[in-house]
Amino acid sequence: MKIALVGYGKMGHMIEVCAKKAGHEVVATIDVMAEDATNKIPAGDEQALTRAVKSSGAEGVIEFSHPTAVMGNIKALLPLGLPIVVGTTGWNDKHDEVNKMAADCGGVIMTSANFSIGVNMFYKIVEEAAKLMAEYSDYDVATWEAHHNQKADSPSGTALEIARRVMLGNKNKTEIVTDAFHERPKANQLHVSSTRCGNIPGTHKVFFDGTADTIELTHTARSREGFAVGSVKALEKLSSAVKTGKLSKGKLYGWDDLFN
Repeated sequence: MKIALVGYGKMGHMIEVCAKKAGHEVVATIDVMAEDATNKIPAGDEQALTRAVKSSGAEGVIEFSHPTAVMGNIKALLPLGLPIVVGTTGWNDKHDEVNKMAADCGGVIMTSANFSIGVNMFYKIVEEAAKLMAEYSDYDVATWEAHHNQKADSPSGTALEIARRVMLGNKNKTEIVTDAFHERPKANQLHVSSTRCGNIPGTHKVFFDGTADTIELTHTARSREGFAVGSVKALEKLSSAVKTGKLSKGKLYGWDDLFN
């Protein structure tokens, strides 16, 4: 497949390596800052982005840019009708808007809070564990995540998805709190805390704490390679599913739509 990469930072470079290893051709690397990108475009110039992707002959797009740029990039890319995989996080509140945009123009797009296969297995483990532990009122639950100090959003999209999975398993938790507590937490509140430091690729923990003991579930990323490999596999699956009719255009899809 001929792939255009939108966002050519550390993740973009890693995705390029993984895409080539998988036998794909990277026909364009597009960024607003990276001097080694094949297409350096002005920030916020949606028309320049559209032209760059269109002229490259790309058959699919992987977008890993910045939360402040992602919505403009999606608006520029969706009307092209190409399968788009978005790895940028920090736009959960815009999913309904993007789904409508896709329906209006017939575009097809897929996103996930995290493209690591291990993380997506971790989601399932967390949800099942939360369901099991919810039967025991002595145990409370909270989550914590840590990332490198260049990450733009906090908490991470992965942390928020983990919190959602906890609440699916434990119906007693109905509210996510990401700020510091200045009073005792309410029983229905799920605390999601974050740390930004150094070069941490990503660590996520879920704690089930009781009076007698604590259970900890942890996922630790060793590098960004797992995210890069997963995003390439997601584009392969999205493209194939649209071609075979398994998935239709005009929608925003998630990981479970492709991998379950």
